[in-house]
Amino acid sequence: MFKPAVSSRSLLLTAALFWSGIGLMLLGRGWFLAGQRAWLPLLVAVAVGTAKSRLVLDRAARRNLARILLLPDRSCIGSIYSWRMWGLVVLMMVMGRLLRMSPVPRVYVGGLLMAIGWALLLSSRLVWAGWRDCGLPV
Repeated sequence: MFKPAVSSRSLLLTAALFWSGIGLMLLGRGWFLAGQRAWLPLLVAVAVGTAKSRLVLDRAARRNLARILLLPDRSCIGSIYSWRMWGLVVLMMVMGRLLRMSPVPRVYVGGLLMAIGWALLLSSRLVWAGWRDCGLPV
């Protein structure tokens, strides 16, 4: 069976790239949906996203970081998240798709996506710090 095993440091790098990449993608998609001149929704999204990051996602990032550090070296790259977290990722993707297809005004959907994107990007700093401080070989 194929098992793409990587070092613990590579798992941390992959997790940090996921958090940052998805955050940037949601920020961009939200900016596009809200209208490129939607400065007020962007400011609200930054405020709401900062609160979400500090109150919810920082804790999830720390748990994810600790879980990765406890994994044996040369673990499967898919183990950057637990099965439960992968399920949550899929659920959030489906909910995002349904929200974009809903009759909710695009500026609100865009604002929500920007808030979630900013929260992910802000909380990614913890995973990046874990990768930087890990000191394990790549």
